[in-house]
Parts: sequence; structure tokens; C-alpha cells
Amino acid sequence: MAKKQKENYLDYIPRPNTLFEWNRNESGKIEVKVHNKGVFNKIAQIIFKKPKYSYIELDEFGSFVWEQMDGKRSIFEIGILVREQFGEKAEPLYSRLAQYIKLLHNNHFIVYENKLRKKEA
Repeated sequence: MAKKQKENYLDYIPRPNTLFEWNRNESGKIEVKVHNKGVFNKIAQIIFKKPKYSYIELDEFGSFVWEQMDGKRSIFEIGILVREQFGEKAEPLYSRLAQYIKLLHNNHFIVYENKLRKKEA
């Protein structure tokens, strides 16, 4: 019986989800535009005058990571760039980076280009 190969999360290749618009704001940070859809959001927009769109501003760390997610770099490779940019401030690097990227993925801000990088021969 063949052994099942375990997935290594650091091999995942993230990129921004094309369903969301984003840009760099005046303070130099990435801002993601989120459309507040659905019945409850529509009710809140009518009754409580809530906005149709929300703007999520990423912090310095998040903005840097966002710009590195190009659909070509793995999470491991992004981590190397984060360490070069932030040094000790990024530690514990990979656990923090993995948590952050999982959060972005769970909120559908990013997708994985290829779940696992194919081994190059």
C-alpha cells in the first residue's frame, strides 16, 4: 500500500482573489474593497445606513505580504522575503505567516494558484 504524501502548507502558492479590488492608499498600505452583499447586509444598509462597501486596510506586515503573493511564490519563499524586510520583528515567522495567510484564505481574499507546487525534475 502506497504511503500518502503529506501536504506541506509552506508549498502553497497564494494570490489575491480577483473578486476583490485592492489598491495602495495614501498612507502606503494595501486596502481591500469588500462588497457587503446578502440579505442582512441589505437590511443594515437600508435601516442603519451601513455602507455598501467596506475598505479593509492591511497593516505594514500584511501589505508587504499581500504584494508578494503573485501566484508564483510559495508561502515559504514569501517568508524569506518577509524575514529580509522585517528581520526579528517578523518572528515567529512561519507560524505567524501561515496564520495570516489562512485568515486571508478563509475570508476569500486570496486563492491558492496551485495547492502544491509540482516537483521540478
